[in-house]
Amino acid sequence: MDPFDLVLVAVDGSEESTRALEYAATVAEAYDADVQVVYVLGESAVADRDAEEYEETATEIAADHGVDVATGTVSGFSTDRLSQHPGSVVLDTAEEDGADFLVVPREPQTGTRAAVLEKTAEYVLRYASQPVLSV
Repeated sequence: MDPFDLVLVAVDGSEESTRALEYAATVAEAYDADVQVVYVLGESAVADRDAEEYEETATEIAADHGVDVATGTVSGFSTDRLSQHPGSVVLDTAEEDGADFLVVPREPQTGTRAAVLEKTAEYVLRYASQPVLSV
């Protein structure tokens, strides 16, 4: 029995999240696990289109590693729940989907991009009950 059946990776379309997806696929390949790609939407509704376009990238990377992939989107922000944070959304999704291992991108070191997943890695590392890889 492999220790991981489902590797969840949080993405937002950034270069950092694509690198995280590569790591998630590598871990899934090593443990004969599946990959769940969760595109975390920003505050703008136009980000939904970006999520659909990113599915092709996720599918290609998973195919390169020979692993099954499923994709989905979640809203990282809420106008009525002030406590909703992209990190809590990632953790809630991981629990709902039964993820055994999490991969999250770190925020860009330059500080120039306003990516959705900024500061999410720190939150997920702090509160996750699953093993986490932050890349």
